[in-house]
Amino acid sequence: MQQELDALETLGVTLPSPAYILGAIVFGVLGLAAYIHGRRAGRPRTRWLGLALMLYPYLVWNTALLYIVGLGLCVAVWLDLR
Repeated sequence: MQQELDALETLGVTLPSPAYILGAIVFGVLGLAAYIHGRRAGRPRTRWLGLALMLYPYLVWNTALLYIVGLGLCVAVWLDLR
């Protein structure tokens, strides 16, 4: 197993940290909730923000940036719902 991980690292592939995986799951679930609420309430901005929350972890590979963008999108959803 360690040999396979070392081979992947030489190719530039690294596995995400547990903090990254947890953040991706949490923000994905929050995004799904925002998307469903936006669809049911007829709020297109909330729906798009929820979709962004679900999909942006696929574009961000830095854990700190994942949390910064995720918290920013969560604040945007919260402000939109107020």
